[in-house]
Amino acid sequence: LWRFGYSARLLKTNHFRTAASNTSFPAVWMVLAQYSGRIPGLSVVVKKISFSTMPETVEDKANLELYSPHPEVRGMTLLNREAFKRTVVVPVLKVKKEIVNRLLKSLKHMVLQRPGLKRVVEDPEDEDSRLVILDPHKIPEFSLGESEQEVLKQLNVCPEVSKYNLELTYENFKSEEILRAVLPEGQEVTSGFSRVGHIAHLNLRDHQLPYRHLIGQVIIDKNPGVTCVVNKTNIIDSTYRNFQMEVLAGESKLVTKVKENNIAYELDFSKVYWNPRLSTEHSRIIELLKPGDVLFDVFAGIGPFAIPAAKKKCHVFANDLNPESYNWLLHNCRLNKVDNKIKAFNMDGRDFLLGPVREELSKELPILKEEQKTSFHIVMNLPALAIEFLGVFRHLLVGEPCSTAGLPTVHCYGFSKHENPTKDIQERAEASLGTSLDGRCSTYLVRNVAPNKEMLCISFQIPADVLYKRPCPGEGKEQA
Repeated sequence: LWRFGYSARLLKTNHFRTAASNTSFPAVWMVLAQYSGRIPGLSVVVKKISFSTMPETVEDKANLELYSPHPEVRGMTLLNREAFKRTVVVPVLKVKKEIVNRLLKSLKHMVLQRPGLKRVVEDPEDEDSRLVILDPHKIPEFSLGESEQEVLKQLNVCPEVSKYNLELTYENFKSEEILRAVLPEGQEVTSGFSRVGHIAHLNLRDHQLPYRHLIGQVIIDKNPGVTCVVNKTNIIDSTYRNFQMEVLAGESKLVTKVKENNIAYELDFSKVYWNPRLSTEHSRIIELLKPGDVLFDVFAGIGPFAIPAAKKKCHVFANDLNPESYNWLLHNCRLNKVDNKIKAFNMDGRDFLLGPVREELSKELPILKEEQKTSFHIVMNLPALAIEFLGVFRHLLVGEPCSTAGLPTVHCYGFSKHENPTKDIQERAEASLGTSLDGRCSTYLVRNVAPNKEMLCISFQIPADVLYKRPCPGEGKEQA
């Protein structure tokens, strides 16, 4: 920062972070200067440092134009790529073609580094020469400093900096620069998305909806391999955890292939739940498992926990209420050749716990020997509701408790908007279980879902006094 001879006092805002992303420092100052006084709470103080030789002028038209499409595109809702053309005056050096490479190495800090733009162009007046384009941010007065002139003298290059009309087109601009130029000034720009195979998934805000089809097409243009862009149109609140979506651009093909942690999955994105941001969390849980362990996946989806666990030679029981998820789970089990290692169910999560899970635990825990190292894990990844299901574990089994080592470990996910999400998630789990988990649980922050909304995972061994109900004298086995 000090290299440019300026200091700044910034009050961080979302708008600044959006406007300044992927922009060099001088361009950041220009953006700040442009918006100072128009954004509430944003103040910019620019002052000269005594040892700097840089001119005090911050705003430079050529600098801004180099990263901005033609201003007439503002408000465009139907993409017209031709309208983004503009011509910018940039500094160039005339160099004999045989020393171009030497010059690029010697003055690489001064040469234009803009992706998609050529640094060297033909000289229309001399076929034996080339024009090396310099970065206008570094040459604000179209003249070189003493050190650069000395380099040119050693290379026998004339130090005179000329002006060159550089034509910029739609292809030369980044997606966020295009959208920033199109959307109303001061409005948040969306260029980020989740990618699911060939599908880009957006969550657009209301003010962006009039531009949604243009946004979708820009994302396709600027991201190789993306052929379909969709926007979520409502919150995931259906029984099956999928959501309504609108295809904004590209082909309406929503069956796609994804790869996560070296495992391939296929799915219909419009009918099942898939979140690429959970890849690390899936991997974290799988790392806790050992070959021979038993995994009960209560809300399995298409298998991101179940399939890698089966590949790790665990015994897997996987369930999902959504018939589409269940069918894709079976499909992905076959795709990954683990269909004979996973028992799949299409049931309500509560019924799955009260049925197959209780049956398997009732059978396996009493015969589990101390020296055996088999662990039982129960994954409950339905953050909106999973904690409410924890009450099912109260007296799920009848009889004498097994060894502490054999007690199942639960990994339960939940959302929290509390100022202390770790405390909140533990207290809610304790309320469902009817016991304290102090010193008996760990809480892991999975990701930030939205402002002031966190997704967490609480892991704990089910306490014996919660899991087991001791039979009363004379109580029959049929009541167990």
